[in-house]
Amino acid sequence: MAVALARQLREGTKKSHTMAENTGFISCFLKGVVDKASYRNLLADLYFVYSAMEEEIEKLCNQDHPIISPIGFKELFRKDKLEKDLYFYFGENWSELLKPSQPALEYVDRIREIAIENPALLIGHHYSRYIGDLSGGQLLKTITQKAMNLTDDKGLNFYIFEEISDEKEFKTKYRNTLDSLPIDQEIADSIVEEANKSFKYNMDIFNELEGNLIAAIGTVLFRFFTNKERKGSTE
Repeated sequence: MAVALARQLREGTKKSHTMAENTGFISCFLKGVVDKASYRNLLADLYFVYSAMEEEIEKLCNQDHPIISPIGFKELFRKDKLEKDLYFYFGENWSELLKPSQPALEYVDRIREIAIENPALLIGHHYSRYIGDLSGGQLLKTITQKAMNLTDDKGLNFYIFEEISDEKEFKTKYRNTLDSLPIDQEIADSIVEEANKSFKYNMDIFNELEGNLIAAIGTVLFRFFTNKERKGSTE
């Protein structure tokens, strides 16, 4: 019997989604307060996360894994996009300059672990990252472009999904795919739980980046922007 996994993921991660948006780093980001150092460190961390996730997903798809293969949409993959952005921000030796944060390393370790022990749980990370990227991509692209005075799409490839011509249509296909996976309610519950863990790993990365942002804009401004955001979120 099919389970409504798409709805359960949406409803079951609402609180985590809100908490992630209310971290200091993201609160500032959404207000256009972005400094180059912290932003490029974010991209570096995401590069390690996506490299691990896409490598594991491709392995499982090549093995025709019954749960992972259906969601192996290559048009969502971000590793190659991130490489272009990292070249832009770090220069041609970018790969030698990257150093993942401890939260990013822990996130990668979790992805590698579940890919071996319980691959179905990768769905939780796939949903929280890729669909979040697709849904908020254009807004975050505009914010980043304005904040760092970028005149074209250089440094913004992460937010560009040129292989998805109709976002609404693709998200409908994605939801239908989730709902047609050969899983029972017990597995669905574990995927939702893992999706919430994914948000926690991302929040740990955001919290780690706050230090760079505070150094760039100062403690007073950081408190001003984050307090204002949190106040607004409760009204």
